[in-house]
Amino acid sequence: MAKVKRAYFCRNCGAQSPKWVGKCSSCGEWDTYQEEILESNTAKSSGGYQSSKTHQRPQALEEVESSNLKRVGIKDTELSRVLGGGIVPGSIVLFGGEPGIGKSTLMLQIALQENNLKVLYVSGEESSEQIKMRADRIDAANPNCFVLNETSTTLLFQHCNELEPDLLIIDSIQTIHTPKLESAPGSISQIRECTAEIMRMAKDKGIPVFLIGHITKEGSLAGPKVLEHMVDTVLQFEGDRNHVYRLLRSVKNRFGNTNELGIYEMSGEGLRAVDNPSELLISNNDQGLSGTAIGATMEGLRPLLIEVQALVSSAAYGTPQRSSTGFDLRRLNMLLAVLEKRCGFKLGSKDVFLNIAGGIRVDDPAIDLAVVSAIMSSNADIPVDTSVCLAGEVGLSGEIRPVTRVAQRISEAEKLGYKQIIISKHNKAVKAQDFKITVHMVGKIEECIKLMFG
Repeated sequence: MAKVKRAYFCRNCGAQSPKWVGKCSSCGEWDTYQEEILESNTAKSSGGYQSSKTHQRPQALEEVESSNLKRVGIKDTELSRVLGGGIVPGSIVLFGGEPGIGKSTLMLQIALQENNLKVLYVSGEESSEQIKMRADRIDAANPNCFVLNETSTTLLFQHCNELEPDLLIIDSIQTIHTPKLESAPGSISQIRECTAEIMRMAKDKGIPVFLIGHITKEGSLAGPKVLEHMVDTVLQFEGDRNHVYRLLRSVKNRFGNTNELGIYEMSGEGLRAVDNPSELLISNNDQGLSGTAIGATMEGLRPLLIEVQALVSSAAYGTPQRSSTGFDLRRLNMLLAVLEKRCGFKLGSKDVFLNIAGGIRVDDPAIDLAVVSAIMSSNADIPVDTSVCLAGEVGLSGEIRPVTRVAQRISEAEKLGYKQIIISKHNKAVKAQDFKITVHMVGKIEECIKLMFG
């Protein structure tokens, strides 16, 4: 019997070392090495995917024939937008998210919705009966959807050769193992080798593959960091369990834009794609309450109108508090400093609380003007006109800087029935006469406050 050899692997980058070290010499991270069993001589000859293509010779780039791969259209409009217009044949999509966020539910919905595709759903975590229970709850059926409970890559490839599916979904990659390695499923070497074998099979047969991945307690995808480099697309499914909305973001996409955002609404029957999220993210405030303002933001190529809520009150415990939900706290402190230094408002001794309604997080600096308006509205206890929308970035000197794709933001506000929008006067390309909505152009934050509150 061959002697079992062991080695240490870095959880962050996958680097290998014959002994444990505190700091990885490859990525520089501390305390990331863990022990694993190396492949034995008996295991090397078994398992793995054998490609049907012969070895190719190097050829000049000009000799390569360009073939326009047609994307596979899917009925889920949100997922199709995030992927860049459909699924690319032979692509590997890594789908990550926290436990219970709805990863398996969304993937099962995709499998049941595509009646024109032969889908193989491989589950290493649930039985066929459990998957059937979820399918009954979703209330969808697809005669071309096949379920397989398997964790071995060797048997998985055999079933793929027999069934020849048009789409392969694996839930999850941490449960799959290859007989080439003796380490446990979910280890760094197993995840890396299984992904490499599945990738060779997908490229060889042109089968698009969705890999569901677990999330660590730090919020990153479990397994080596090289896993994200191997796949073609990395999707992050996120959201607050206290809210019904789920956000699908593209972290990496070799075939599309990485700034796209898909929004779903969680219900008892599964996840529903939200086609017009602006109407859902804005509450029907007919009472004219102070401390709310509407900002126009962009998520990829999609314009969104969101509600910014602020509360300014006297500091009860001496030291003023600064709290922000869905917005960068450091940027909030910067905007408060601009209001105090450039506009003369004494906010240093007051508590300021900020919230982005709907449970989403916004990084677009174009909502600075909406944040400032909400803060000033709460401070003066004067409501903002419900027919006004704002889109502008606030600089350190108090100037209103221009934002990108302002025409799309104005069109979204006009479509939702807003009568006025305030933007920067430095957006030279915008012509107010091209829109039915009244466009106010300001250059400084004082002009915006005077226009809003008189």
